[in-house]
Amino acid sequence: MEGRDRIGALVARQRTWFAKGRTKDVKFRLAALKRLRDVIRLREREIAAALYQDLHKSSAESYMTEIGMVLDEIGFLIRHTPAYAATRRVLPALSQFPADCRIQKDPYGVTLVMSPWNYPFLLSLEPAAGAIAAGNCCIIKPSAYAPAVSRVIRSLVREAFDPRHVAVVEGGREENGRLLEEKFDYIFFTGSVQVGKLVMEKAAAHLTPVTLELGGKSPCIVMRDADLNRAAKRIVFGKLLNSGQTCVAPDYCLVQEEVLEPFLSCLAKWIRRFWGEAPLEEPQEDTQENPQEYPPAYRDYPRMVNERHFDRVMGLIAGQEAVVGGMGNRKTLQIAPTVLKNVSPDAPVMQEEIFGPVLPVLSFRRISEAEAFVAERPKPLALYLFTENKSVVRRIMGRLSFGGGCVNDTILHLASSRMGFGGVGASGMGSYHGKKSFDTFTHEKSILDRTRRPDMPLRYPPYTKTKERLLHCFLK
Repeated sequence: MEGRDRIGALVARQRTWFAKGRTKDVKFRLAALKRLRDVIRLREREIAAALYQDLHKSSAESYMTEIGMVLDEIGFLIRHTPAYAATRRVLPALSQFPADCRIQKDPYGVTLVMSPWNYPFLLSLEPAAGAIAAGNCCIIKPSAYAPAVSRVIRSLVREAFDPRHVAVVEGGREENGRLLEEKFDYIFFTGSVQVGKLVMEKAAAHLTPVTLELGGKSPCIVMRDADLNRAAKRIVFGKLLNSGQTCVAPDYCLVQEEVLEPFLSCLAKWIRRFWGEAPLEEPQEDTQENPQEYPPAYRDYPRMVNERHFDRVMGLIAGQEAVVGGMGNRKTLQIAPTVLKNVSPDAPVMQEEIFGPVLPVLSFRRISEAEAFVAERPKPLALYLFTENKSVVRRIMGRLSFGGGCVNDTILHLASSRMGFGGVGASGMGSYHGKKSFDTFTHEKSILDRTRRPDMPLRYPPYTKTKERLLHCFLK
């Protein structure tokens, strides 16, 4: 827990240290990124154990969705930061000639990265790596709902960095509030829409720029010409990753009604293939001492982060028709993979982001109905379209506004440092990954360097008709 005085002192120390200019040296940035990469590699098992403790993630899923992605992003930034940081020269406009025009890349200064609990390692260190590559100082605020990961992040950051350069502040809402009272030069927030609004409000008091990575109800549209078996397999993968606690998880499916029933059968088949036939039931009293009594697949099945979240998701299932699943285990905080059909658009499960392993499936007749259904709702963070019809792809991708997405797949659009990731509208603002991360934490300073001569009299008063005519020739 960090007190107000300690947080204020930490921000002040980083500001003083940043002013010395050390972080502007590209070699310094690269060395910092390499230290971070080396520490993560050395402590990979410890990080995976913390993710298992907080969210019951398997080591394979932890590496695929968190540790490996952070390492990949850091490696990408190490390779490309020298080019990204280089001053870029541009041609002067005719009105500026003769001059040297250049765009200089400057770090903002002291930055704040606030991360959520669902991918607590990835969403803390991936944006922080961008801040470091861009030459900033950085304070990382992990989520209190993932305490084991928070402790590991604090420990490895202490090992890799001088706290005047990069530091971690642990704690809950009180620490979040204290941090947001401080003046930062940039704030990067990942979390809920509600908290995102508060972050933006607090940042506005200091005119601090922000990136907000939020969420929303990301739809899957499945057309009758889609490969239903492959579509179901990829949707189940995307939905059940981290037990549905993924900001870009498919939140609901819109399926053309001619293929609704076979599509539901395919979903059920792939859930059984991935997680077995056994239902998720309340264990006996001695189950904790005899973990073999669990259905084998559920030993590595992620859990809901806490009881409140478990109860909320189970409440969304209540009263709905479950094709698969529908049950949960409150002792382990696990909810079985669940598919709902005959869901009303007005049902509670369709009114908020589910953030759990529950997939409502609705039907439509014509593509115009699916398009209107999505367009009438807040802009989602992701959209997934399954079809072989290129005209449908052009129509949906061109007409609907969303953060990013996939055609004939889910989730993987964010798994690259070569493409930016971010929301639009209620799902967020700004983007990151790779060059986008560097740019997010960088101010581009435009500089014009003029020679002493010639000094054209055209711009100076008094303004005559002749000068005005010449201005029309230069500026048009």
